[in-house]
Amino acid sequence: MMRTIPADRLLPFVRRLLLLLAFAVFPLRAEAAAPVVVIPLTGAVGPASADFVVRSLARAADERAQLAVLRIDTPGGLDLSMRAIIQAILASPVLVAAYIAPSGARAASAGTYIVYAAHIAAMAPGTNLGAATPIQLGAGGAERAASGASEAASTETRKQVHDAAAYIRGLAQLRGRNAQWAERAVREAVALSANEALAQKVIDLTATDIPDLLAKLDGRRVRTAQGERVLATLQASVVAFQPDWRNRFLATITDPSVALILMMIGMYGLFFEFANPGYVLPGVAGAICLLVGLFALQLLPVSYVGLGLLVLGIGCLVAEAFLPTFGTLGIGGIVAFAIGALMLVDTDVPGFGVPPGLVAALALFSAVFVFAVSGLALKARARPVVSGGEAMLGSIGVMLEGGEAVGWARVQGERWRVQPASPAALPGQGARVRVTARDGLTLTVEPFDESHHNAA
Repeated sequence: MMRTIPADRLLPFVRRLLLLLAFAVFPLRAEAAAPVVVIPLTGAVGPASADFVVRSLARAADERAQLAVLRIDTPGGLDLSMRAIIQAILASPVLVAAYIAPSGARAASAGTYIVYAAHIAAMAPGTNLGAATPIQLGAGGAERAASGASEAASTETRKQVHDAAAYIRGLAQLRGRNAQWAERAVREAVALSANEALAQKVIDLTATDIPDLLAKLDGRRVRTAQGERVLATLQASVVAFQPDWRNRFLATITDPSVALILMMIGMYGLFFEFANPGYVLPGVAGAICLLVGLFALQLLPVSYVGLGLLVLGIGCLVAEAFLPTFGTLGIGGIVAFAIGALMLVDTDVPGFGVPPGLVAALALFSAVFVFAVSGLALKARARPVVSGGEAMLGSIGVMLEGGEAVGWARVQGERWRVQPASPAALPGQGARVRVTARDGLTLTVEPFDESHHNAA
């Protein structure tokens, strides 16, 4: 005879059984409670943006994030900065999703390499990537590199193209993406829209925004060097990282225009301090600006010829101010400064050039300032110099000791024997007198009428 189980005892048993079945069918995912971080990468890829991404990935690992979304909108950037970001992605224990967004954004040149290096690649509608041909350093390099004609290209250009093609091909093979198109993006500078990139397996998916991306990534299995990972992004908290003061300061000073202005201020300040010791402020401010400018320049691809011409130009302009040569040094300094400023940053990468308008404005300002100082110096030279006994006439002194016919006074910081200009006695101690004549080491003085002097 079958024995029945009361309902109040059967219900807990069924719950436990269903819970065990759920754990068996749907394994517990370690990332379920882990947050998702969003790291913006906008503008030209340079030292500041590379530092921000590298530090953000390290911070994401410290916070045990399950996914770092690298939101990209860049025209490209410097090769060293790009490689620093890629190395950080490859070494990161946190999964990285490169997401080209919002609509209208792009991941050109260096951005394409970063997308290929990420564990997951995604694009928003209306975005594009590609045109990853390395830009030749120096003038005219971009045109030679983009032509694809090996006979016309220089040996250096061919080396850069072959190196870049091998680099992005290796990243494509690592992530299982379209290596053939990646090589074409380098050699032929081709580009793709979001839908075309998805169709050619250049990216993994498209998404309209971050919530849509996380919804589509939920439950996705991603193979990594540490094994397979399962994402649980649907209910994950999203944390947006923003550049801190350090990144903003680095971004400001590594702007070539700002670095050029800092260098100019620094050298002007030091030159004027050396010419007029004791002012202190020009020397201190100049040394700080010069050191900050040099720090910024060492992070940028600088032409040392351009830097040398820049220093020579400012040196000639300052020399013109102190050694007027009727414009010879000044004009030469302006020419050297302008050429050096235009040559200072040795790259055609967008966002890392010095605007010609800024160079013209700085050169004009320097010319006006220096020639104004030179004019004042010439006027001072033309002014007659009074020396000898005449230099004492009209000087104001203070009586140290009075008397009927002879006394002592301090004039121009020295102690002089004085006598009255009229038969009257000399003023008493502390009275002010004016020098009217000099006879050897004796000065003839008269009382100084301050009221009459002020009225005059």
